[in-house]
Amino acid sequence: MHDTFTILGIDFPAYFTFLMLGYTFVVLLAHRDTPRLRIDGNHLLDLAMLLIIAGLLGARLLHVVADGQFDEYVHLCTDPLATRGELLPKGQPCTTDAQCVEASRGALCHPQKGTCHSGRDCLRAFKFWYGGLTYYGGLALAAAVGLGFIRWRRMPLRRVADLAGYGIPLGLVFGRLGCFLAGCCYGTRAEACGVAFPAGSPAWQHHLDAGWITRQAGHSLPVHVTQLWEAGACLAIFAYIYFWRRTRQRFDGQSFAWSCMAYAVARFVIEFWRDDPRGDWWGLATSQWLGIPLFAIGAWLYWRGWRRPATPATTGEQS
Repeated sequence: MHDTFTILGIDFPAYFTFLMLGYTFVVLLAHRDTPRLRIDGNHLLDLAMLLIIAGLLGARLLHVVADGQFDEYVHLCTDPLATRGELLPKGQPCTTDAQCVEASRGALCHPQKGTCHSGRDCLRAFKFWYGGLTYYGGLALAAAVGLGFIRWRRMPLRRVADLAGYGIPLGLVFGRLGCFLAGCCYGTRAEACGVAFPAGSPAWQHHLDAGWITRQAGHSLPVHVTQLWEAGACLAIFAYIYFWRRTRQRFDGQSFAWSCMAYAVARFVIEFWRDDPRGDWWGLATSQWLGIPLFAIGAWLYWRGWRRPATPATTGEQS
């Protein structure tokens, strides 16, 4: 686990760093495609700036509300010692606040539990750079903002959506690699082909709380690397669309529709092996419930486009 990069003395969270690198690469890749699709490149760059802002806000909002950690953010403001807390590296309990600060585990040491906790922070729910972004929340708000901007600038909606058809999966590849380095989004216990995360990691803390390991354990039990599973699935979706489907479309919007359906299925299946704390309603995770309408939307767009093919992009007509 390598949850933070230090560059020129500045700490960069692994997840957020990979997310930004991926998004930048996706925008540059999509911008190269604008002449072929007769899309204004400057409008696309303006859209990209709006989408990253809306995506981060939406992803953070859904995480705070639906991922089962709302009480943590409340406690950070009212009573920081009531939050989950972390042990020192190698699973050692703290005895002083200074130990927590030195180990970068927080500012407060719980006098009874020996766990480190962040200091009082009533704005932590808004600080997305600390981690905690839910993809579907970002997708929903970014889609709403993006649709309004596209209509305002009179951009070809379905062709812009096709750029997202391969751009979003590629961005998620980077994001899930960041998750793996940060140790979040881990899977259930694995009998074989699993990865053990070091002491102090989210998986280690989860296994300690469940009584499966002791505080002296140097690492968690092996778990399924669901972060890498999703990265692999998204890479496959990107490769199929970018290298095959995008230049062989029967109608504008086909790549986007296919991407929605493929991702919804992949995420729904992978969620059964996820084991990190998150929302769970009637036996299904939040992402699984949201994947159902996403698949339905993709299927409807595919059916609609197949029945009424759009004018090819080479004509330059708006769609």
